[in-house]
Amino acid sequence: MNYYSTNGKVCGVSLRQAVIKGLADDKGLFMPEVIKCLPQTFFDKIDTFSFQEIAYEVANAFFGEDVDAKALREIVYDALNFDVPLAKVTNSIYSLELFHGPTLAFKDVGARFMSRLLSYFIKNEGETDVNVLVATSGDTGSAVANGFLGVAGIHVYVLYPKGLVSPIQECQFTTLGQNITALEVDGTFDDCQSLVKNAFMDKDLNAKMKLTSANSINVARFLPQAFYYFYAYAQLKKMGKSDNVVVCVPSGNFGNITAGLFGKRMGLPVKRFIAANNRNDIFLQYLRTGKYSPRPSVATIANAMDVGDPSNFARVLDLYGGSHEAVCADISGAAYNDAQIAETIKQCFAETSYLLDPHGACGYRALSEGLADGETGVFLETAHPAKFKDTVEKIISAKVSIPEKLQAFLKGEKKSVPVAKTFEAFKNYLMSVK
Repeated sequence: MNYYSTNGKVCGVSLRQAVIKGLADDKGLFMPEVIKCLPQTFFDKIDTFSFQEIAYEVANAFFGEDVDAKALREIVYDALNFDVPLAKVTNSIYSLELFHGPTLAFKDVGARFMSRLLSYFIKNEGETDVNVLVATSGDTGSAVANGFLGVAGIHVYVLYPKGLVSPIQECQFTTLGQNITALEVDGTFDDCQSLVKNAFMDKDLNAKMKLTSANSINVARFLPQAFYYFYAYAQLKKMGKSDNVVVCVPSGNFGNITAGLFGKRMGLPVKRFIAANNRNDIFLQYLRTGKYSPRPSVATIANAMDVGDPSNFARVLDLYGGSHEAVCADISGAAYNDAQIAETIKQCFAETSYLLDPHGACGYRALSEGLADGETGVFLETAHPAKFKDTVEKIISAKVSIPEKLQAFLKGEKKSVPVAKTFEAFKNYLMSVK
């Protein structure tokens, strides 16, 4: 299957080229030329399939024309060797717990899949010395770093905003070493993302290094996130609750919800989506006004959603032909400040004993306020609350235990390279790397 750019000046690009390049030459994001619908027989039996079996069918629709069937199955089963269960929070609201992977965050799915797909192209098509640039507001960096750790022929550079990720998140990508380099940028996530995008457009850097991205900019990172929407539906169907499903997605860079929208186009019976924001409510303002007005991000306790210019908005617009009316027909929005997020965590824990992280709290609150009679809501609990231990403990006035997976990262020694937020400083650093 070929891919085209959301900016309309690049088309006919192969999957391999799209994965290796990450960003199109016209600075647009790649989109598949065709979004295949899955057969009704698949949905009729979906509740009898495992997560891996469902993921393979969805992956085959995306990548089956370009990847050998046996290899694709191995990629899926190796990458997704963990579960994403539904947990009941109230009678009508369920949490899709996406924090059971290696770094306890939803991005483990896409990062692990992409690392294996990229490795497949390297081994089978002669690519060598690929350099992955990834900007992170928290969980992306840890998921990508751990997903690519030790993968031959690939070096990962994680750009993160100094002082704006949680201590545990920082440990997950600054203590690894090997083929992972952490760059501590004196700026915001938007600055980090801008540096990555500009690097792809710089002739000098591209002449020196083979660059790609593992942010949701990359089709191999964001498309696999569709897998767990199908699995959530399968679990609801098994419980007899698959009618009138509303999915609420805590949204920062919008790769996650875009993957869900792709799932809907493929036939997934989701009634509607809700994009839950923190104070960085650019998308909500677009829904209300029809105008997209990016602005500098502000720091919140839901730091992974601190994005002032979400890249994947371009994909959402492209998916709906630029129609504001069509976008609003499928997606509504909500936004909450820190006080509201904290209030939601405290109240939910007191009333249900379910402990939310700050991002999941936005999703849970949006469903609590916006779910209609007869609807079943699923919110994506995108990371384990222990990743935000200090914040959550302060809110609930109780200790949050740290899972063994996270404790292991805390024992490592931080190694990072300080970088100014100017592109000149970032370029000079990369050009000096041997």
